[in-house]
Amino acid sequence: MSLRSRLQLKLVSLWQRRGPGAIALLPFTWLHALWRTLTRRRPPARATQLPVPVVVVGNLYVGGTGKTPLTIELARQLRARGWHPGIVSRGYGASRGPARAVPVTGAAADFGDEPLLLAQATGAPVVVGRDRLAAARMLLNLHREVDVVVADDGLQHTRLGRDFEIALIHYRGFGNGWLLPAGPLRDPPERLASVDAVVFHDQLDTPRPAVRVYSPLFAMRTEPGAIYALKDPLRVVTVAGLAAEQRRHGLRILAFCGIGMPDRFFGMLRAGGLTIDTLALADHYDFTANPLAGRAYDLALMTEKDAVKVRANATLAADGRLCVVPLAVTLDSALLDLVEARLPPRPGAASGPQHGPSPA
Repeated sequence: MSLRSRLQLKLVSLWQRRGPGAIALLPFTWLHALWRTLTRRRPPARATQLPVPVVVVGNLYVGGTGKTPLTIELARQLRARGWHPGIVSRGYGASRGPARAVPVTGAAADFGDEPLLLAQATGAPVVVGRDRLAAARMLLNLHREVDVVVADDGLQHTRLGRDFEIALIHYRGFGNGWLLPAGPLRDPPERLASVDAVVFHDQLDTPRPAVRVYSPLFAMRTEPGAIYALKDPLRVVTVAGLAAEQRRHGLRILAFCGIGMPDRFFGMLRAGGLTIDTLALADHYDFTANPLAGRAYDLALMTEKDAVKVRANATLAADGRLCVVPLAVTLDSALLDLVEARLPPRPGAASGPQHGPSPA
């Protein structure tokens, strides 16, 4: 495991309790809070409203809470209900520059791994940029058909006006309940009082500090989908099928990922019956170097977020033993009903929710 990965996991552990390490960081939290007050908080009147509705997906807990899977499923279901969604995202790890459209054949180094996955998984137009407002304006200029903008990780970017806010809470809850860097929170828990909906991603691990929710509450569940070979996506097997094959043939299976919560990915595979060796890489690991070199395995499993970067490494892309584990997302349909009820009707559409079939 890399030094950066070990430091990330150390921070996650430190953030789960109000111990000596977290307390030592409190002065920096106070400085961070002052900086946020002076530079990031803007009164609502300063927000710029776009000519189409905006749905913001965000979180309080820094790192991988499941925003990207939620954004993907939200875009898919909006499209199934007759909308034409477009997506804006920051593009963590992308090369710096102005807002730019994300081609499905683009490189993660240019656009970021999550925006590239959003474009490939949804088929919706995606524009990436640190300035979400500039990105949204470019999106609408390039794609006149877009009638709703979904902002991935936009809860703290208040320059962009919004019609609906969704806050996602994952299994770690609020950790120790403190703001960065003494704790994992980008906003205080009281921020939930002003969002339009709260989505719980699976079950909470930590009951304290208590998660007090003032907004409508919905559930999202993720589990491994059908595993496919990186070189040949038509080669597909279920987790249960792979577990049975492993028992019959004694397969050595390595699971590796560069995501915010690697234990979540590894835990899902083990819960599916697989016996795995694990390799946790730094979040947004770029795979310019081959982290699997010298490791013994019959199959190596990765997330879809990793796959968009692994394909750019010729050595890894040629390895027929590498497989991708997509996430199957189950999202409470009542959330989409509420979103549609709060959004202005589409031009030429009947008012009220436009129900359609949920995507498979």
